[in-house]
Amino acid sequence: MDMITSAVIGPNIRRACSARPAAAPPPRSPLIGLVVVAALLIGTMLGPPARAAPASPVPVAETGLFSWPLSPPHPVLRPFQPPATPYGPGHRGVDLGGSVSEAVLAAGDGLVLYAGPLADRSLVSVEHVGGLRTTYEPVQPAVRVGQSVRRGQRIGNLLPGHPGCPAGRVCLHWGVHRDRQYLDPLRLVEVGQIRLLPWPDHLSDAPDDGSEPP
Repeated sequence: MDMITSAVIGPNIRRACSARPAAAPPPRSPLIGLVVVAALLIGTMLGPPARAAPASPVPVAETGLFSWPLSPPHPVLRPFQPPATPYGPGHRGVDLGGSVSEAVLAAGDGLVLYAGPLADRSLVSVEHVGGLRTTYEPVQPAVRVGQSVRRGQRIGNLLPGHPGCPAGRVCLHWGVHRDRQYLDPLRLVEVGQIRLLPWPDHLSDAPDDGSEPP
């Protein structure tokens, strides 16, 4: 081999001899594969996560959401008489016996919808959960429209002069309605607490004025 060939080939041979093959990647542990397979199997067996079942409705009287709008004693002087038609005669609530200037209490948590005079009386109307609305009359309001109230909070003071109230008595007319349908307010409180007094016969046919509270 001449000097030219040796000068050209020699360095190439040395580089070829000094080159090393690339190192192979380390083998993958079989344990990782087993973990992945086990996780997939468990997920298949368990299925999608369970959702909480919706709570079943509970009767209002059992939840303690409502209470009497007057402190005891609060005799029922006139019971509820649903009208046959929206503007027909009847008694759209109950009359509870009280005293002049007695504190009138919110029957449940809610939002004051109306507080002030309406036609020939003064009343307070409160909206509660589920679309229920309670009305209290005749009442001198101690709350304002848009105010949040809590069950048992004073919303006003009882005034005299409710039509149909027995002579010598002062009555709070307590009403409940939802979607323009009048309901018996006594169903909001414990039935065992209801105390009915004798109801004069001359009041049995006394009609409501048919006006609808807020």
